[in-house]
Amino acid sequence: MFTELFTLHSLGTLAILVGLELILGIDNVLMINLMAGKLPAHQQARVVKIGLGLALVLRLLMLLGVGYLLKLTNPVIGSFAVKDLILLVGGAFLIYKAVTEIHHTVEHPIEKTATGTKIISATATSVVIQMVALDAVFSLDSIITAVGLTPQLPIIIVAVIVSFLGVLWAAMPIGRFIQDNPALKVLCLAFLVSIGGSLILEACHQHVSKGYLYGPMGFALIIEMLQMRQSKNIKAHKP
Repeated sequence: MFTELFTLHSLGTLAILVGLELILGIDNVLMINLMAGKLPAHQQARVVKIGLGLALVLRLLMLLGVGYLLKLTNPVIGSFAVKDLILLVGGAFLIYKAVTEIHHTVEHPIEKTATGTKIISATATSVVIQMVALDAVFSLDSIITAVGLTPQLPIIIVAVIVSFLGVLWAAMPIGRFIQDNPALKVLCLAFLVSIGGSLILEACHQHVSKGYLYGPMGFALIIEMLQMRQSKNIKAHKP
């Protein structure tokens, strides 16, 4: 069995799956920073590691129960399957969280208590639960897609673990950079609104190509980075 994992076809499939999981990782990194940003700075790194670790365990368990996951595509309410209902609820929740955070960031950019400390509006436990739940929603469709590409679970498991390490490596540096740049934070939250909308459309059987989402997102990110660079240069040249 293991010799089949090192054939040219298997390695090509592994590369495709890693790419798909890393695309999913973009969603996860933005979502993680939305959740962890509500915690005190000294808790964020630990909570991110715990949340991602539990999400990885849940994703591997979902792979082991992939036969049950495939049954979730059978209609139960009209044309809606259980998978569609999960995507619908997950997308709506993600839009709600992102829109709420946009309003909070724009209307209350600086929040301090009477003692001058920042107000914290979330607990570590609630953040971990939300991270794991949303990761499960993101993973559901990708796992079903992965099983459609290859029946070899070891290849899918390796792809999931590799992408997990990539997300774990990138989550905190990207999170700190986003938190230090409020305009970029609002842009990332707007991305999450789009991702939530795509989940709802998927639940309604309207497939949205990732290219249509990430293309405009990447363009907007480049424009924002150029504006940040311009502002930095203007400040540097002021007498």
